[in-house]
Amino acid sequence: MSTREDDVAPAPGSATDDAVPRSGLLRAMAVIELLAERAPETVGVSTVARALDYPKAVAHRILKELVTAGFLGFDDRTKLYGLGPVALKVGLAALRSLDVTRVTRPYLEQLVHRTQETATLSARQGWTRVYVDQVLSPREIRMAVPLGTSHALHAGSSSKAILAALPEEQVEEYLASASLEAVTAATIVDVDALRAELARVRRLGYAISTGERQPGAGSVAAAVRSASGDVWGSISVCGPLDRFTPEAFTSHGELLVEVAAAISLEIGYREPHATSTRT
Repeated sequence: MSTREDDVAPAPGSATDDAVPRSGLLRAMAVIELLAERAPETVGVSTVARALDYPKAVAHRILKELVTAGFLGFDDRTKLYGLGPVALKVGLAALRSLDVTRVTRPYLEQLVHRTQETATLSARQGWTRVYVDQVLSPREIRMAVPLGTSHALHAGSSSKAILAALPEEQVEEYLASASLEAVTAATIVDVDALRAELARVRRLGYAISTGERQPGAGSVAAAVRSASGDVWGSISVCGPLDRFTPEAFTSHGELLVEVAAAISLEIGYREPHATSTRT
């Protein structure tokens, strides 16, 4: 089979030697990943070439081949490319095989190792959340949560992290319809106070609780997002409140933001890009 000029790898030391994958398959996979990260935005040849540092002719050929294979779609009117039906089929198959609890377990173990507190995973279920996994602290005095139990979204750090990460209209729907019952004396039950607390959670990236769901317990949590961008749930560390000093809340919170982002990335979430009109 003949080798076309644009399939030849760049000479060592050339400007594109490190930037352009030498394998045609890797080049194509990089294009698919780029469009997946930009979705639902559609892009043109020039955008792909610039983003991946490909010669424009190479980018155009790869895009055309991926359209033929069904991985990409092409709009004749706008001359822009987006993900196609085969990419969707592969993505849905990956989601069906994804076990979030299995993916998350090493991260929970990491949290316990670094904080010496119990780490938990909660899954969102409508206007509630459910504990689905935990790794216990090695300390003699520690917290443990009952797996499978359901909790409202206004009480406790795991709940508030989820609620704060929802779109504003969903937050307002929850505040208008939910009964903000006091689970403990520290639970926030005033709507305006809860709005202010959610704004603080969004600003920090994590939620804290000082006995809001369980008296004498301290916890910090951050939201986890799925491939669709929706809030999947949250991760937290929790323990006796006297170990949760202001410094501990801050350090644990920053760690949880980092770990939640890593989990979200591993289960398919990508930060949305600003819409571009460049072609």
